[in-house]
Amino acid sequence: MELSDYIRILRKNWLVIVVLTTVALAAATVFTLTRTPTYESSSTVFVSTQGGGTTAELQQGSNFTQARINTYVGLAATPTVLDPVISDLGLATTADMLAKDVKASAALNSTLITIAATDSDPATASAIANAVAGSLSTVVPALEPAVDGGASPVRLTRVTDAQPALNPTSPNVALNLALGLLAGLAIGIGVAVLRTALDTRVRTPRDAEQITDAPSIGAIAYDAKAKERPLIVHADPLSPRAESFRALRTNLQFLDMGGRSSFVVTSSIPSEGKSTTTINLAIALADAGKRVALLDTDLRKPKVAEYLSIEGGAGLTDVLIGRAKVNEVMLPWGGRSLYVLPAGKIPPNPSELLGSQQMTVLLEMLERDFDVVLCDAPPLLPVTDAAILARATSGALMVVSAGKTTKHQLTGATEALNTVGAKLAGFIMSMVPTRGPDSYYAAYGYGYGYGYGYRELPAKTSRFSRKKEKSSADADASEEVSLDELGFSPRRTSRESQREV
Repeated sequence: MELSDYIRILRKNWLVIVVLTTVALAAATVFTLTRTPTYESSSTVFVSTQGGGTTAELQQGSNFTQARINTYVGLAATPTVLDPVISDLGLATTADMLAKDVKASAALNSTLITIAATDSDPATASAIANAVAGSLSTVVPALEPAVDGGASPVRLTRVTDAQPALNPTSPNVALNLALGLLAGLAIGIGVAVLRTALDTRVRTPRDAEQITDAPSIGAIAYDAKAKERPLIVHADPLSPRAESFRALRTNLQFLDMGGRSSFVVTSSIPSEGKSTTTINLAIALADAGKRVALLDTDLRKPKVAEYLSIEGGAGLTDVLIGRAKVNEVMLPWGGRSLYVLPAGKIPPNPSELLGSQQMTVLLEMLERDFDVVLCDAPPLLPVTDAAILARATSGALMVVSAGKTTKHQLTGATEALNTVGAKLAGFIMSMVPTRGPDSYYAAYGYGYGYGYGYRELPAKTSRFSRKKEKSSADADASEEVSLDELGFSPRRTSRESQREV
């Protein structure tokens, strides 16, 4: 993963991270506020040896005390030292319980013993520390063996008295809050990474590229009003979504398909936007001056005729079974060089018809007469129609719905094409978010400067408008000529046309 991937994970899961961090910080705050404050005071005891008039004797005594210092430190928490303290101060506790609040320590190569006591009352803490130091100073000489003269060789002197502390030592508010903040951040980031690792949906072009091993040729932005205006290139040609189809058109022209120009547009599962993508792409290609043939090869749930508001009772099915000729059922649409072949009646054997020799011959003929042939096919996972049809075309275009299609589904669809030897020319990301970390559409800058809407001008009855109507009539006439040239005019009744179909 690259740095940008981690940034995307953080941006995508920032709310989870903030919530978990806030919860951890609140828990640390509650824990801190519910703790009883404790105070600590310390007293220092100096350990020395008595006697010794020479330097050698003094050095020997110093070595003796340093060797015994750890023993004296251990005595500070014993009942022998603590019982007198409890008795003198009148504490309602035992030696074992008091030992938990008393700590004795000595620095290396030092004869100073520091005795620290903690308590919820600062005065009591200082009194305990002084009392333990005094008791230790009495107990240690009594335990050490006497030397000549009957005196103990060790003497403990309290050199620093404990004073009541002004501020509590526990709880440490700043430390607890800092630890809570860091723990919350760590948990939040961990959950974010785990969510990303367990996410099986295809959200970015990189995800699709790793699965399909095919290039991304376009990204179509999500439009909440897509159902209301599915033909966005025709209805609102200046919208950002329409511009994305023109970008898709440009990228499609750079695909190297060995000189062929027929494509099957399909998807892994239904409702990924393949039909609207196919139709809008066909309109965009026709607007660029390309001669486009749009075939509705979804012989199970055809949608092209419904979207284009044309008669779909007769179409591809009738041509394949020999009931009709192509020029009889293929219709021009929209005043463009776009010709549509509806699906026709739904047959009982769609896969067999699409894989027939008649379908192959039809595609070969259309490739000769048109610049681009687009076939709207069913999804790959439910049925095998698209995979069978893809073998007879130059390649398949896979529509992948961002955030909806799973990696498992896309893998299965890709394998379905590979199994029959069909080529996956590229994939198209559909329903891509326009905002947020997964916004591929916005990242490429589509829509910049296209925020204005498209509005048709009102009709006029001026001389200019009459001239425009005449130009339209001329255009219609030229369209009839182009139909003749393409071999789809009803006047074409040559033996060659009949043989081709």
